[in-house]
Order: sequence, then structure tokens, then C-alpha cells
Amino acid sequence: MNLEYTAVGLRELVFEGKGVSPGLAFSKTHVNARGFSAPDVYSIRVDQVDSEIEVFEKALAETREQLEGIRETVSTISGDEESQIFEAHIFLLEDRTLRQRVCSMLKDRLVNISYCYYAVIQGYMEALRRVEDSYLAERAIDLEDVAMRLLDNLIRLGDKAPPIEHAHVLIAYDLTPSDTVSMDRDIMLGFATEKGSHTSHTAILARSLGIPAVVGVEDAVMNVVGLANCILDGTRGLLIVNPSRETVDTYREYWEKEEILRIRLKSESSLPSETVDGRKITLSANVEFANEVDQLKTNGADGIGLFRTEFYLLESDEIPDEDQQAELYKEVVKGVSPGMTIFRTLDSGGDKMSGEVLETPEPNPFLGRRGIRFSLARPEIFKVQLRALLRATPYGKVGIMFPMVSLLSELERAKALLEECKSELLSEGYEVGDDYQVGVMIEIPSAALLANELAKVADFFSIGTNDLVQYTTAVDRVNELVSDLYRPADPGVLRLMKMTVEAGLNNGIWTGVCGEMASDIELLPLLIGMGIEELSVGVNKLPLVKSAIRKLNYQECREMFGECLALGKAQSIRKRSHMLARKAYPVVLNHVLGTESNE
Repeated sequence: MNLEYTAVGLRELVFEGKGVSPGLAFSKTHVNARGFSAPDVYSIRVDQVDSEIEVFEKALAETREQLEGIRETVSTISGDEESQIFEAHIFLLEDRTLRQRVCSMLKDRLVNISYCYYAVIQGYMEALRRVEDSYLAERAIDLEDVAMRLLDNLIRLGDKAPPIEHAHVLIAYDLTPSDTVSMDRDIMLGFATEKGSHTSHTAILARSLGIPAVVGVEDAVMNVVGLANCILDGTRGLLIVNPSRETVDTYREYWEKEEILRIRLKSESSLPSETVDGRKITLSANVEFANEVDQLKTNGADGIGLFRTEFYLLESDEIPDEDQQAELYKEVVKGVSPGMTIFRTLDSGGDKMSGEVLETPEPNPFLGRRGIRFSLARPEIFKVQLRALLRATPYGKVGIMFPMVSLLSELERAKALLEECKSELLSEGYEVGDDYQVGVMIEIPSAALLANELAKVADFFSIGTNDLVQYTTAVDRVNELVSDLYRPADPGVLRLMKMTVEAGLNNGIWTGVCGEMASDIELLPLLIGMGIEELSVGVNKLPLVKSAIRKLNYQECREMFGECLALGKAQSIRKRSHMLARKAYPVVLNHVLGTESNE
């Protein structure tokens, strides 16, 4: 990480938020506010300032002509009253103070004129949006309309931006899960948003992908300018813009210590994943894209415990056909072999990517057509995926896992469709492997309570702790007002998990955890103690979790877990697990302190 450059003559700005994905990013900022996308930002020379201003003046004149033409047309069709809207637009366009600020920024910052206009206008719009007066807040819409028109003209008339190739930290109002996974991680080194929570799917994906992230950074969009030097601290929840030399020196020292630990953990990643008293724990990875497979073995994974197929299926306008899906699944299976690859079938809805656009949005999407419910309601989509998955089974160990199962009948219907697809493929001359496994995600309390019945039909369980906590405690994990009540160590959650493990043992099937809790090394002693046999974590978390597993004693964890079930409070349970974790791996625990929510 390059920590050499510092801001000179600029005041250091420190924005506090909530660190939701640990790590450091040191780079230039790229600001993307609400309303419309930021134009590319790039440096210009001093001798280019006059030509940039000339382009600005031409764009202003052309935009005024367009607005005048629209005003006259509206006046002819609808009368003078409606046309006054565009009189107001022309007034906003010609605001002298705004124009002066744009030109001042151009001269001070030496970046392209379209970005200068964008940065200034976004400050105006954000200020209007935050005003309590509804009339003034609505004027942001008018200003946005004028700004978009002027920016289009600016770019068309001469703003020839090179492609964005510079590394940056993204500053945004909010990001969706699809925004997060589609980022070019070679140049997007981290992000800070004004909205978001530790338990949102966007934050979960950032942790899984190893992207440093901070949310809840108030007024960042208004007060951070593009191409400013910054440090993003996803562990402590800080965004530092224009860092001073002293701040840079402090972070350089901190980074060097962290790097030493990372190298040590990576060197241990090829060692067996087992406790000091010999209990083997299968350590797998959560994966979104096929290109992550190469990292698995170097980071010590035994296989893939969760391949989130929705990011492949829904990343474009059309869902890939059967041949395309089968080819991707086959290549992943071959790359992971001899380890197992567990594919989760399309998990759509809630705060995840949506499988369809509804004319009438669901009033509560977390309780709506999610996961297996969507797939069973759309068998024409589901069967294509099942056929493609079955076509990958001859190339290695495959698990097919159904999400959001709440009823035994849902599992039975899904398996019946799977058998139907198998029969069709065999009759068409395709080869299908004999030893693939069918799994169920335990994410809903009813599934945990039915675990004994489900285990008679399934080959394995994988506990999705993110949703199990949400549905057990009735806490919307993306609602910032109740996020402090989202507690994975809740005794009710732990009892449901233990019930699932015991049902699996009684029926001869294994149980793993693929949710966030699997990589929370503060709670790792609880998972080991309750008898979890497999953990699936983000690729970047594999060395950390393996190191922690190798320092725990299974029998000691079992005893501790029994004690915790009698405590009755999530805070007390986390504290007890923390004590055992600190005893076993204090250095590794210090590495992640502050990254998990305190209970």
C-alpha cells in the first residue's frame, strides 16, 4: 500500500461512521451522489483552464436555447402558467454565484469542467434535499433536471474523459448489493456511504469480498471532493480526507503491523483445519464469481460451501440459458475438485438482487416471495438451473442447496423437480453423477423446528445465520433503528442452531454454517462447541478463521457452550465466548477488534 503522498496546505477532514468491513484503503476519492452519475474526473493543465471555461460557456448557452425552446412549446400547448416552470429552470441555470464557484473550483483543483460543475451542483441539491421546507426540497428536482441537461451538453461539446483507470475510494449516498459485487476491485479499493448498516446485504458482501467499507458517514457526499487524498479505515469506521503527514505516518506503522500478521496467517493456510485436540472442521469459502476459485486453495479452503448463483444469473438483462449455466458450473466444479462445490439455487428477494420486476412492489419483501418460494413459483427458471447443475455433477463433488426453506413440502417439491430434471437429462443422453448431495439452508425458525423431518429428506444442512437471527428475533437487519437488537449470540438463535445440529447427527447428515457468524472469530468457540462440522466464510477470511480453529480445544468449547445456554442473555454469551477466544488467540482477536458489533 502506497502511503507516501500527503495533502499539502489542505485541512484534514475526519468523518466518523460505522466500520462494516475491516481493512485499509489509501487512495484518491471518487464521489457519486444521488440523482445522476458523476462524470469521470481527471486532471487538466493550467494552460487548459481557459478552453475548459469556453466549453462551459458554450454549454450554458446551448442549454438556455434548449430550455427556451421547451418553454415556448409548452406555452403554445398548455399556456403561460405551465411554461413558467421552465422560466424557473432558466433562472437556476444562470445563477451567477453557482457559475463563479464552478470556475473557482476549476482553477483551484485543475480537474475537468464537467466534474467541477457536478461537484458544485450536487452540493446545492443535497442542501435543498435536507431542508425541512417541502417546497424548497422539491426544488432539488428542478435543479437536477437543469444539471443533467447541462452536463450532457458539457460532455458532448468537449469533455473527452479517458476511461477511469485510477485507484479510488468510492464516496456515495448508498449502494445496492449489485453495485457492490459489480465494482472493479482492482481500482475500487473501498467505499464510504451515508446510508447502510452493519447487517445489510451490501455490508455482508463487502466483508465477503474483502472490500474495506464504512457506512453512516454523514454529509460525506456534500463535503468530499473528487480526487482528494484519503484514508478509509473500515476497522475503526473512519474516512480521513486530506490526511496530514502525522496521520499518514501513524497509518503506515499500523499497516506494517497488520501486514506482518497477514503474511503469518497466509503461511499457515495450508495446514489442516482442526482443533488442538484433533477435531476436523471443514473450512469452505463463500463465492460470488467463478474467477474467485483460483484464490481458494492458496487461502486454505477445502471447497466452496456457498456459491451465490444469483450474481451470475441476474447480473444481465436476461438469465443465462441452460448451456451457459452448465458450462460455468462445470468449470467451477473442476476448479474446486477434489473439494466439494455447494451451489445455492437462485436466492432472490429481500435486500438481495430481485429475480423479477413487480408491477406492485411487495409490502414486506423479507416476508414475501424469497428464495425457494420464488423458484417454485417460477419452475421455467428453476428447472433450467437444476438441469444445468446436474450436468456439472460428473466433474466433481457437487452440492445443490435450497434457500429459505420453511416447510417440508417445499423441500419435497424442490427434490421432485430435481428428480424430474435428472430423468429428462438421462433420457436425452446426458451424463449425471450419482453422488451429488442435496442440502437445505436453515434460515427460518420453522425450518430449525422441523429439522428432524427435513434431515430425512436432505443430505446436509447449512445454517444461514444472517436470516436466522433476523427471523428469530424479529429484527429487520437493514433497519438502522433496530440494528443494535440484531444479535447472533441470542440464546434463542443458539438453541435453534443446536437443535439443527442434533437433528442432523440423529439422521446421519452433517451441518455447517455459511452465514456471517461463521467468520466472527469472537463467536467461533460457540460454533465449535455446538458441534458444527463445516464453516463457510469469505475467501479473504479463510486464513484468519483457520488460524483461530487451530488454537481452540473442542472439549473446552463444548463445555463453554453448555454454560452459555444457561446464561440467557446475548451480551453475557458473547462475553463468555470472547474470553475463551482471547485465551486461545489474543493476537488474531486484536486484529479484528471493532469489526463486529458489540453486544
